[in-house]
Amino acid sequence: MKTVEIIGYKRANLGKAEAKRLRAEGNVPCVIYGGEEQVHFSAPMILFRDLVYTDEAHFVHLNVEGKEYQAILQDIQFHPVSEVILHADFLQIFEGKHVKMNIPVHFEGVSPGVTKGGTLIKKRRHLSILALPKNMPEYINVDLSKLDFGRAIKVAEIEANNFEILDTPIASVAVVEVPRALRGKTDEAEEEGEEVADEASAGGEE
Repeated sequence: MKTVEIIGYKRANLGKAEAKRLRAEGNVPCVIYGGEEQVHFSAPMILFRDLVYTDEAHFVHLNVEGKEYQAILQDIQFHPVSEVILHADFLQIFEGKHVKMNIPVHFEGVSPGVTKGGTLIKKRRHLSILALPKNMPEYINVDLSKLDFGRAIKVAEIEANNFEILDTPIASVAVVEVPRALRGKTDEAEEEGEEVADEASAGGEE
């Protein structure tokens, strides 16, 4: 998995006024936990671009005034209007210790149901994965090439290599909805088929 480098500076004050000042200067108030102690720091908002605005998961290499940590982004808060990053929580990770992450789903291939006019509904864009850091995938591939009308790809169908998928196995990851127009034609075809079968059966009885 790729790693994003973030350089931070320890925070002397943890009040709201100080946090507001940091944001005004283009910095993000942060905390890292999971190790021996929590570390409160700030980091330039521009360094979060490759970590946040991406469809792949990343590890984070934090350098806080010379002290280095391997971490993952555990939580991030945005301003509801301006989308400025308000706060970021990091979880320190260790090579021999399992970690849980939400990993993006990448959909590949062409669904036969979509080719026939159906609509692809992506039920899950992320899956919860438990793995050692060395085995954590950047994304999960889901093949759509066999997804036809009336079918759904379930979590249980996704191959897990050296990691565990924590989502319930019966949950749908993707389905193809049949449009109303096609649904009506499908129903008519089924009815016609039943009528032909009935007529053939009646003719046999005579």
